[in-house]
Amino acid sequence: MLEQDLYKFKIVLIGNGGVGKTSLIKRYTQNSFQKQYIRTIGAQFSFHENEIENDHVKLILWDIAGQDNFIFMRSLFFKDSKAAIIVYSLEMNKLGKKSLDDIKIWYDDIRKHCGSIPVAVFANKVDLAYENVVDIEKVKDIIGKNDFLGYFVTSAKTGQGVIEGFESIYEQMYYKYRT
Repeated sequence: MLEQDLYKFKIVLIGNGGVGKTSLIKRYTQNSFQKQYIRTIGAQFSFHENEIENDHVKLILWDIAGQDNFIFMRSLFFKDSKAAIIVYSLEMNKLGKKSLDDIKIWYDDIRKHCGSIPVAVFANKVDLAYENVVDIEKVKDIIGKNDFLGYFVTSAKTGQGVIEGFESIYEQMYYKYRT
């Protein structure tokens, strides 16, 4: 194995359609945001590189379509993942409520296909939510009942929490898997 390939981690972003998985990846890897929603078909992937303690670390970010019509492909997309990020929307509408309710389904799905890999949760679209209407107790209950790597409040639009969330995962992957 080449030295530069020593720390290469596949991380899948999962969650219901429309929660902002693609936008989070674009914000993190390209520092950009696209207002228009474009549905992911199957899966897309992006790369991001960083250095930790003088070691080269590369993330391969897999953006997995959240629509049910792609459920049959998930086991293939999840293969060889070292970590997962479950994304849900903080919007106070049907999409936001369902995406919050479905965190457990996504968590169980990743456990079924990948075993006990680290899983983080990104609560996205904070720019569209009012803090006083977000059901913090429900979120704490879901997070508390599962062994999550971390919980990050994010906005792909403004960039809030995005770098911190991904950088935390970078570091945790590095320290977990370094030889």
